[in-house]
Amino acid sequence: MNYVIVAMQIIVGVSILNVWLIQNNKPTKWRGGNATTIIEEFHAYGLPTWVCYAVGTTKVILAILLIIAIWFPVLKEPSALGLAFLLLGSIAMHFKIKDPLYKSFPAFLFFVMCTLIAASSHIKLYF
Repeated sequence: MNYVIVAMQIIVGVSILNVWLIQNNKPTKWRGGNATTIIEEFHAYGLPTWVCYAVGTTKVILAILLIIAIWFPVLKEPSALGLAFLLLGSIAMHFKIKDPLYKSFPAFLFFVMCTLIAASSHIKLYF
């Protein structure tokens, strides 16, 4: 077991759960546009509310699966790849509305981490 990968699974999983379940109605400097809530953020991207709920539900499920994958490794790659795909969408939305680069940093960082988590099933990582 690679403890760096496990740590990344915990960091990504808990962070996504925090964003969608605890911080969803609180303003942060990372929100797209001038949004103060996650629903306002999706509206700033030009997306309807139902997309926010669909993306949020999917991200929460995948984050939980990524944590569970610590004990059930068969879940690691699909949950990490699913999150990586959604995180690419987050980055694209920040670019779509011409947000400053720093606002897409968390999504980019978690995208890289998810990519490494998924790749760890296929290649030997030396950290």
